[in-house]
Amino acid sequence: MIHGPSMMQEHSAMIRKIQFSPPDITQAEIDEVVDTLRSGWITTGPKTKQFEREITTYCGSSRTACLNSATAGMELLLRMFDIGPGDEVITTAYTYTATASVILHCGATPILVDIKADDFNIDPAHIEDAITARTKAIIAVDIAGMPADYDEILEIVDSHRHKFSPAIGTLQETLGRIVVIADGAHSLGARYRGRMSGSAADFTVFSFHAVKNLTTAEGGAVTWRNHSVLDDDEIYRQIMLLSLHGQTKDALEKTQSGSWEYDIEIPGWKHNMADLNAAMGLAQLRRYDAEILSGRKRIATQYHESLAVNDRFNVPLLRTEDKETSYHLYLLRIEGYGVEERDDLIRALAERGIPTNVHYKPLPMFTAYRGLGYLPEDHPVAMSTYASEITLPLHTLLDDHDVDHITTSLLDEVHGR
Repeated sequence: MIHGPSMMQEHSAMIRKIQFSPPDITQAEIDEVVDTLRSGWITTGPKTKQFEREITTYCGSSRTACLNSATAGMELLLRMFDIGPGDEVITTAYTYTATASVILHCGATPILVDIKADDFNIDPAHIEDAITARTKAIIAVDIAGMPADYDEILEIVDSHRHKFSPAIGTLQETLGRIVVIADGAHSLGARYRGRMSGSAADFTVFSFHAVKNLTTAEGGAVTWRNHSVLDDDEIYRQIMLLSLHGQTKDALEKTQSGSWEYDIEIPGWKHNMADLNAAMGLAQLRRYDAEILSGRKRIATQYHESLAVNDRFNVPLLRTEDKETSYHLYLLRIEGYGVEERDDLIRALAERGIPTNVHYKPLPMFTAYRGLGYLPEDHPVAMSTYASEITLPLHTLLDDHDVDHITTSLLDEVHGR
C-alpha cells in the first residue's frame, strides 16, 4: 500500500524556512576568489594590502591592518600598548566574551561596567567612575552596529590624564593617556558625528566573520585615526610584527629578488589575513553601501514601521542626530517580558520557521566570569535588558514576504499570550 505524506509532513513543508544570518555571496565574490586561486598567491599578499587600502579609504582612517579575526586585533592592540598584569581595562558587561577574554589573555583585569538604558552601549558615566591609576585602556563596544559615545569617552579620558600612570618607554607613555579602543565588530558602515566607524575612537577593530555585514569567511581589521604623537608607519609595523611571529618581512616581501633575509624581533603570534579571505572582502566592500548596507537598512526600517507603533515593543535606535547604525542586528525588547516569557517566544517563533537569538547574555552570567568574581547584580541595566531582548533575523536575503511573516508571527505570539 502506498501512503501519502502525513499531515505533520504536509504542515512541516508549509512552514516558511527563514535563515538567521546567512552570508550574502554573489558571483563577484566567487570571481575574486577564483582569480586569487589562479594567481598562485593565496596567503598574505597583494590582495590583503589592497583590501587594507580600500578599508582605509572607506572609513576615512589613517591606516588599516588586516588580520584573521577581530579578537586578534583587540588582543594585539593591548599587547602593542604593553598592557598586562597589574593593569585594568574598562569594558562593558553586555558583550560577547571576546571583548573581555583578550584582556585576560594579556594578564590584565577587565573592569566590567553597566550599559545605558536606550541603546545597549556602555554608559560613559560608569566609565568615569571606574577609572583608576591602573586603567590603561577602554574598550567600548558598538552593539548591533550603533557607535558608542566616543567623543564623550575621549573627553572623560582627557580629564583624567592626571591619574594616568604609564609604563616608561612604552606606547602608553607616548600617547600619554588611556587608549580608547572601539570593538567595532558590528559597526562597519556606521556613522558617528559626521565620521565613519573606524575613525572615531583611537583604534577600531572590525570583524569579517561569516555572520557579519561584510564577510571574508574569517577575518578582521584594525583601523586608527591620526595621532600627532603616534607614527602611522610604526603602528602598522608593530601590528604586522605581532601578527606574524615577530618576523620583519612577510612572505610577499621575502619573495622580492635577493630579499630572503629577515629577523625575528619578538616572539610574536600568528594572526595574518590571507589573500583568499581578502579577495572575498574586496568584492564585498565594493558592493557594501549600494547593496548590502542599503538592503539591511530597508529591512530594519520595515521592522520599525510594523513594530514601533505597538506599545509592547521597545524598538532599537537606528538613527539619532549624531549617529546611524550599520544595521547589523535588530535588537528588540518586549515590555513586560522576563527570561521565561522571552524564551517561550523564541521557541514559538521557531515552530513558525523563524530563527531568533539573544544579544547578549551579560558576561557575569557565564561560569568563566562568575568564577572570577563578577556578579550579575552589579549590572542591573544589562540584566534587565537581557531578560526582555530578542534578536530578529536581519540580512539581505530576506524578502518582503519573509519580513511580513516575521512581524505578523511576532504580533500574533505576543498578543496571544
